[in-house]
Amino acid sequence: MGVRKNQQNLTATEKTNLVNALLAIKQSGVYDTFVRQHIERLNGDSDNGTRIGHRSPSFLPWHRKFLLDFERALQAVDPTVSLPYWDWTTAGAGSSLWATDFMGPNGSPSQNGRVTSGPFAGSSWPLSVRSDSAGFLRRSFGSGGVSLPTARDVQTVLDIRTYDTAPWNSTSAGSFRNGLEGFRGPNLHNRIHVWVNGTMAGAGSPNDPVFWLHHCHVDKLWSDWQIRNGRNTYIPVAGTANVVDIDEVMQPWGDVTPRDMLDHSSHYTYE
Repeated sequence: MGVRKNQQNLTATEKTNLVNALLAIKQSGVYDTFVRQHIERLNGDSDNGTRIGHRSPSFLPWHRKFLLDFERALQAVDPTVSLPYWDWTTAGAGSSLWATDFMGPNGSPSQNGRVTSGPFAGSSWPLSVRSDSAGFLRRSFGSGGVSLPTARDVQTVLDIRTYDTAPWNSTSAGSFRNGLEGFRGPNLHNRIHVWVNGTMAGAGSPNDPVFWLHHCHVDKLWSDWQIRNGRNTYIPVAGTANVVDIDEVMQPWGDVTPRDMLDHSSHYTYE
């Protein structure tokens, strides 16, 4: 069982091992299968129709399964690797997260936000499966004046006691899930995608490796909330149109339900 650490606490060796595993599954083609899966899911989710991975109660269990599958792909290359999480409240644009030996820096404004250095720049990281026309990794931190969430923003969402509310979409009020996803309240998850911008702002956001660290923090916050409010708090339970009830299977897997994803402790723990 792995331990997911704050990326700030990784050793130099742990960072190198993670980067090397990412590059290995990119070269093998495995990485792009996850990008394709995310693009297809995001494009298939809508407020007024079927919604599984986004804008819905299953946003959190769907991404927990997605992360777990990806982590196992990395561990098939290097069993020592566990995904770290990026705590956006303590690690901004000046963080070592963006060092050239780790996630790489911000993009170049004169080159359409292109990331020009680090392990995910150039020919080693072509974007062959993507949702926009750019075949390279792009970033533009804080474009349009967007800021990262504060610790108070996070606490505001953690204080919401109800997992989700009708109509089970992006308009749901008083919903922990929707507050964390970022369509209501201080905007957490969605705001990070917009803050990093570039590749992270579209359906092909997993093309930016920082996607996985971002979503690990989202998953950790759900885990923190579950400790306070109980694991068996997922709703809706049954008979709900267009969304995944607790014992219904999630696509694309077809054999995994939200209930299966409520307890991660047999797979990994958080530092």
